[in-house]
Amino acid sequence: MTVLDSFLYQQTPFLDLCHHPRFNIMRGDARDKALVARLMKNADVILPLACLTGAPICDRDPWAAHSVNFEAVKMLVEQRSSLHQMIIFPNTNSGYGMGEKNLHCHEETPLRPVSLYGRLKVELEDFVLAQENTMSFRLATVFGMSPRMRLDLMVNDFVYRAVRDGYLIVFEGEFKRNFIHVRDVAKVFLHGLNHFEAMHGQAYNVGLSNANLSKIELCQKIQSYVPKFCFEEKKIGKDPDQRNYIVSNLKIEKTGYLPDFSLDDGIQELLKGYQIIDSHHFRNV
Repeated sequence: MTVLDSFLYQQTPFLDLCHHPRFNIMRGDARDKALVARLMKNADVILPLACLTGAPICDRDPWAAHSVNFEAVKMLVEQRSSLHQMIIFPNTNSGYGMGEKNLHCHEETPLRPVSLYGRLKVELEDFVLAQENTMSFRLATVFGMSPRMRLDLMVNDFVYRAVRDGYLIVFEGEFKRNFIHVRDVAKVFLHGLNHFEAMHGQAYNVGLSNANLSKIELCQKIQSYVPKFCFEEKKIGKDPDQRNYIVSNLKIEKTGYLPDFSLDDGIQELLKGYQIIDSHHFRNV
């Protein structure tokens, strides 16, 4: 396995893998055409994970977002050394934008992204799936502890605020999101590899079917574990990424994939992890 990473956030997530003889690491830019071509020449599977992830960071630097999130992946797909090389594209379910009330968004639901981040992902998925030997996973909002986690993702952020501040002001509290544990994201990539022949050429939602929750519902669940946590809804702000949807994950479940970690598992895990970390190095914004 070869990993290409720019280490944009000065993270150190791969130290525990360096002992493995089949693990290789290269510090570099995913937009470096010559470097990418050399590294992927003999690859069997390609996972284009390099991304400026989320609406805020993309809005702050639209040029970088387009060059990393779109052009770099398009370049990678176009210069495969063999069409037999498999590509699994990590998309986001934020492309559903503002879903219809009480209706589940499935893979055939029209995509209506409301942010630059969402638009680039939607356009790129169309391009990727038009090629041979490709697959796309539309990932729900990720939560859970990891070596280079993100504290700015909703579950991670709300639990952190519950632990550190004990108080949270919520705006647009009725907005719903779907969620998935980071380990179950890793699991779905392995599932896709193991069932590639039957699954390729399609997009799949990947989330917890019992975790389509509004912001207020998420706060209430966290409060059941942190009784001192107080939250209040006020009309004082507006989410820059106006997503509000319920997502169906039935299609991926029919292939035999089921997540291992519930939202409750993740909250309890985060409560332990936040006894260890107290750092802003885990944010993308």
